[in-house]
Amino acid sequence: MSAKPDNRRLLGRLLLVVVGMFGFGFALVPLYDVFCDITGLNGKTANVAVSRTTTDPVDRERLVTVQFLANINQSAPWEFRPQVRTMRVHPGEFYQTSFYAQNLTDRPMVGQAIPSVAPGLAAGHFHKVECFCFNRQPFEAGEGRDMPLAFRIDPDLDPDISTITLSYTFFRLPEQDS
Repeated sequence: MSAKPDNRRLLGRLLLVVVGMFGFGFALVPLYDVFCDITGLNGKTANVAVSRTTTDPVDRERLVTVQFLANINQSAPWEFRPQVRTMRVHPGEFYQTSFYAQNLTDRPMVGQAIPSVAPGLAAGHFHKVECFCFNRQPFEAGEGRDMPLAFRIDPDLDPDISTITLSYTFFRLPEQDS
């Protein structure tokens, strides 16, 4: 008869392990986001505008190549592309470019662009002053438009980094369609 209490104890421990694993899995996404914010990994950029007023000097001795990539989610019926593929920029100086997007359907839709910077350690040094990625983008049927991007590269960027890639993925937001 001693097997019954042992089985109950084992069952209780296994249930605790299952609850613990579920809790860890549930907390993993926020923990990963915090980890990426602290370390600059995964190329996440702050999704808030920075001010055009800065005391950082422009580094006229250095040029950094910025590459622009545009991707669309496979279920998104959009045309999406950068107006320029690359720019050579001086860290500390403000620059402006744009991306073009068009709704290829016959009904209104809303999209959202999610940015990513590579190498990931450069993400904390890529500052957007104005970006279409800050807001959802409503498009009428067939509508296309240029969407502005104003940015600067922090002069404190690691001197070994000479190329930064800014990539956007444009998603359709079905719950936002009108």
